[in-house]
Amino acid sequence: EFKSFLKRLPSTHFLPISSVHLLWGSDWDLQARYRLLQSSLEIQQLKIQRTARKLFSLSVRCLHNPSHQMPRERSVMQWLNRVQSFLYCNENGFWGTFLESQKACVCHTGATLCQRPIPCVIGGNNSCAMCSLANISQCGSCNKGYKLYRGRCEPQNVDSERSEQFISFETDLDFQDLELKYLLQKMDSRLYIHTTFISNEIRLETFFDPRWRKRMSLTLKSNKNRMDYLHMIIGLSMKICQMRNSSIDPMFFVYVNPFSGSHSEGWSMPFGEHGYPRWEKVRLQNSQCFNWTLLLGNRWKTFFETVHIYLRSRAKIPTGLRNDTGQGPVDLADPNKRQIYIKISDIQVFGYSLRFNADLLRSAVQQVNQSYTQGTQFYSSSSVMLLLLDIRDRINRLAPPSAPGKPQLDLFSCMLKHRLKLNNSEMIRVNHALDMYSTEILKQSDHLTAKLC
Repeated sequence: EFKSFLKRLPSTHFLPISSVHLLWGSDWDLQARYRLLQSSLEIQQLKIQRTARKLFSLSVRCLHNPSHQMPRERSVMQWLNRVQSFLYCNENGFWGTFLESQKACVCHTGATLCQRPIPCVIGGNNSCAMCSLANISQCGSCNKGYKLYRGRCEPQNVDSERSEQFISFETDLDFQDLELKYLLQKMDSRLYIHTTFISNEIRLETFFDPRWRKRMSLTLKSNKNRMDYLHMIIGLSMKICQMRNSSIDPMFFVYVNPFSGSHSEGWSMPFGEHGYPRWEKVRLQNSQCFNWTLLLGNRWKTFFETVHIYLRSRAKIPTGLRNDTGQGPVDLADPNKRQIYIKISDIQVFGYSLRFNADLLRSAVQQVNQSYTQGTQFYSSSSVMLLLLDIRDRINRLAPPSAPGKPQLDLFSCMLKHRLKLNNSEMIRVNHALDMYSTEILKQSDHLTAKLC
């Protein structure tokens, strides 16, 4: 009965616990078998209790009392969770337990291979009317009052064109990914962003030993000099030259500060994870130099103010050189050491700038903050709330990818802090007001984010 119940469950959309419970209660064959199990368990429990009483009466003269454990009945909630785990955590021969709060599986083997593609949610509010035929995890169409955008449903009453007065999200440089790749290969000047190269450990066009950590930074400092712009990064390029017969294979760790701030307010680029791109390495003709290019494209483009690049080497160092500190002048005359050294000839950030009206956006934010502080009906000015919700969603949508079940980073709060100069209490009030309006008025599910700034 349980297996036949699983076969009859719809697979075209996601089934929350509440939906599984309704289907569970309406399956009469399953309910009859469940009641049979309950009655047989009650008989077994009575037998165990009688046996336990006998043991205790016979153990009067024993030094130790006998220990016994009564079997517990599995609750209905455990069965419902088991149903979800069968549906969504049964892949590649691996099994797991489904966590509805995170929409992710905890695989029993420790691997992350047991999770199936989780279908879209069909229901009221901002949920889908049906899933996409091409990708079951995304929406195919939305309920009345909502529009489809990149596989998810958004309220139709949000005027995205009005948001362009505050931040020009749409620009002439929103090329397709194939066009972007071609322009980056040609080093097109339209995509150049002038940044300042900072490093106390490396100089461009100078050979150095990369066996120990080296730090470089490319910074704009536009929050001081260009207040009316925000900046997007769509690619990163480096020209690296190696000594002949070099065994060095550099490895980069890149941290991005979206709107300036301290180094702790930056996030790390997850190369090759969650669909994120990797470095592309191309050797230049008749030289020991390579072009290292990272193409983020439109999918992974994001805001940046400073890019921190850490370099480590994956080279297998000869035993005789492992005790060398790697500091001091470069000895290019020694053939054993010469093959270690590399130099960075050029480093460039590619992207474009967005017009940003800080004063206009600050006035809208302060309007929400002031009415929230005074305890008035802050959601009465619905046009301002809808506007800020749209801007917050469009900014946070440009956050880097997160692991399954993990919330995305909150870039909107970083912008409030570093470009609008709001303090922490003001940021909390504005976000709380937007969250309350979203859940109480628009009846949308609460969208959790991870704090960065």
